[in-house]
Amino acid sequence: MPNTPSEYFRVKARDPPDNVTVRSLATPHPRVLVVGVITSPMELEFAIRMAKRPDLFELRLDHLVHVIGRLENKISRLRAPLIVTARHPIEGGANRLSALQRHNLLARFLPRAHYIDVELRSAAVFRSLLWMARRQKVRRIISVHHLKTTPSVGRLRAQARAAKSHGANIFKVATRADTPAQLARLVGFVASKDVDIAVSAMGIGKLGAASRVLLACCGSAFAYVSLGRSNIEGQLSLEQLRALRISSRR
Repeated sequence: MPNTPSEYFRVKARDPPDNVTVRSLATPHPRVLVVGVITSPMELEFAIRMAKRPDLFELRLDHLVHVIGRLENKISRLRAPLIVTARHPIEGGANRLSALQRHNLLARFLPRAHYIDVELRSAAVFRSLLWMARRQKVRRIISVHHLKTTPSVGRLRAQARAAKSHGANIFKVATRADTPAQLARLVGFVASKDVDIAVSAMGIGKLGAASRVLLACCGSAFAYVSLGRSNIEGQLSLEQLRALRISSRR
């Protein structure tokens, strides 16, 4: 089992997608944008001081709920477009926030956002918030996080279509990537390009790091990276991604 992104290329995955070639995996997709994830006051301070910033920062408001006042006073110093999200507890959200708490956090930070990220399971409940985002020209990411499974390509396509029906500009998906077969399924979904919406995809697990590289090369819209010590298995740091020559445009 490979432990690093480069080792993946020495593993033959079962049923690899027909349209994924060695050449297509060797060159990063030109549209990939790097997103630095901020989950703590320490990461916020680090992001403010960065000389070479990623393309965007994601504010995990569910993690930052206890320092919201400090966050509001400092985010203007981040000097990069912002994604705001307050994750549902079932999909990895912190602090067990209610739907009302998450809605209010997102509405509070919407004027500062370039993107808002809402889970597909919350899209109907947050319909008015998504409508408000559209009116304010804030782009919408609708996401799913399969923390224990890797759905079929057919189910991922159905979820992408559902995300688009809720007004998403980008469908974001995270799934398990513990085996070559699971990783091949996720890569196949992104590389097939048979859904009419931009896709941002990533794997979590033993092949999570490899997935971040392969999916960036196959057309994933965003590559999410940690700014500190990540507790997500397989998430790369900004330095690791840049070392692999998949770096932000800045």
